[in-house]
Amino acid sequence: MSYLEGKVAPIREDRLGTCIEFGGVIGDIVQPFCDGCLKNRIRGFSQGTICQLLPSLAILTSLQETVVIVHGAVGCGGAVHSLGASVRLGQWRSGDKNPKGALWLSTNLNEQDVTQGGEEKLREAILESDKRYRPDAIVVLSTCVPGIIGDDVDGVANDLRDQISAALLPVHCEGFKTKVMATAYDAIFHSFLRNVIDGHDDTEFSVYDNEAAVAAESIRRKRLVNLMNVSSMTGPDQNELTRLLNKLGLEVNMLPCDAHPDAFRMAPFAALSVGVCPTHDDYFMGYLEEKFGVPFVGSQMPIGIENTGIWLRHVAARLNLEETAERVITTETEELKRAIEPILPSLKGKTAMLSAGEIRTLATAVLLQELGMEILAVRPYHYDKFGAVDVEHLAKINPSIRLNVATAQPFEAVNIINRAKPDLYIGHNSDNVWAAKCGVSVLPIYGTNSIYSGYAGAYDIARRIHRHLANTSFNEKLSRHVRQPYRDSWYREDPFKYIKRGELSA
Repeated sequence: MSYLEGKVAPIREDRLGTCIEFGGVIGDIVQPFCDGCLKNRIRGFSQGTICQLLPSLAILTSLQETVVIVHGAVGCGGAVHSLGASVRLGQWRSGDKNPKGALWLSTNLNEQDVTQGGEEKLREAILESDKRYRPDAIVVLSTCVPGIIGDDVDGVANDLRDQISAALLPVHCEGFKTKVMATAYDAIFHSFLRNVIDGHDDTEFSVYDNEAAVAAESIRRKRLVNLMNVSSMTGPDQNELTRLLNKLGLEVNMLPCDAHPDAFRMAPFAALSVGVCPTHDDYFMGYLEEKFGVPFVGSQMPIGIENTGIWLRHVAARLNLEETAERVITTETEELKRAIEPILPSLKGKTAMLSAGEIRTLATAVLLQELGMEILAVRPYHYDKFGAVDVEHLAKINPSIRLNVATAQPFEAVNIINRAKPDLYIGHNSDNVWAAKCGVSVLPIYGTNSIYSGYAGAYDIARRIHRHLANTSFNEKLSRHVRQPYRDSWYREDPFKYIKRGELSA
């Protein structure tokens, strides 16, 4: 990709025409997006959003034998503290029985550094990280302050490469550059593609002198697939998808979350890259195909019965495993339907509203329809071409589903909740709290120890919804004893009144 010639990955607004401001019904978004009519939308009022630094920290702090240097004000690293438990759990699942948690430092830029520059502090932090931890990789995460004052993060890294043993990876995640937090994924992969993945085989395979061992490794690589996990993919999710791929006779090289840098170095030698979320994976997988000839699949997120089957069929079609895949899909689907049959009567006709990342929100909504529930509204954090498949699926069943493209914006969420009055709200905790205050039962769309993907995930989601809806009294009582920060008049307003058509650029 020509993007890799630059130090910084392009923002999603430019690369994909990503939209984060839309309010209407689901049947009305596809054509305006394709015509480019959504690129210039703006909000006249905005309440809360998510910076691209946060998903970057979630992924990078999970990497094995890696130190993350947050180059900026000390507060920019504050989110790491909320990631501690999940990072340690990921390390434990990866085989580390004495998990250390996230290894990170801050350059702690202050007012004086804003005027004089923070490059010297960054230089000291890199050398100290290498000396103290002896990691395999050091990630320098550039935040807003160095981006504004013009610190040459890449220049500092290049000057120090020969002085340290670790690989150095500058990642540009300046939050002011983009409103689309998913740009963080591109920023991370951009750095790994430029600084770690060169297609040079450093594995033991490259020095084998035993012909039988070489032949065996060659056969293994023909069955090896890169499985792209995401930071909102749990250990049980990873186990379920690995199980399904193993049933096709495939081995898995999983990355980026909880991975060792060697997993990235091995990526060019896989037979196929398998994505679980195109929003997350397309930048990386597209480059592997273009540069190293590694084909990829991943237009569907394997959440739900139909989407998991489509996901498996796409993998199988690339590796001539169609017959095997059909047997697996038939067996797994029949077993799942038997398991959820007693649950379905309690879900039929229940209503739901969902909010999270684009693909996860839409794929989960498709699953709920499969379970017999009615979708009243979906609130993906952004919308681009990758969401079109599931949007069209949902729109065929009910084109009047409310669609609110918004990263957070709780004032819009509570207005829609108050109008729709769903039986269930499924979202991240930052979204669910607003629904709970409105008296609606909530279910986390991501939880560290739960499972959401594949056939096992479909069963577990159905089981947990059944349990939640069996007793909704807690949130009903909660709504009577909390006070929302909005005037009653707001609930009579159009929830999308602040979404405006912006000025077209010259």
